[in-house]
Amino acid sequence: MSEIQTLQNVHPFDARGVAKRFRHAAIFGALESLHPGETMRFVNDHDPMPLLNQLQQAFGEKLGIDYVRREPGEIVIDFQVRG
Repeated sequence: MSEIQTLQNVHPFDARGVAKRFRHAAIFGALESLHPGETMRFVNDHDPMPLLNQLQQAFGEKLGIDYVRREPGEIVIDFQVRG
């Protein structure tokens, strides 16, 4: 797969710009709109452990969760929808 194709399948989601009370609903909605093989690149200022647990319960094996960056103040996680 070419780099351009890979980038086309990665959709950025910066949670820092979403009001806290709407974040989880927005994240779930974004993930539900993805097709198998697509990835949402999630950016946040903290490690969202409770969210990750909720996502694993809701999506199970259909959602891959891979940290791209895990540093204080900068968390980047790729959520990939599996077929």
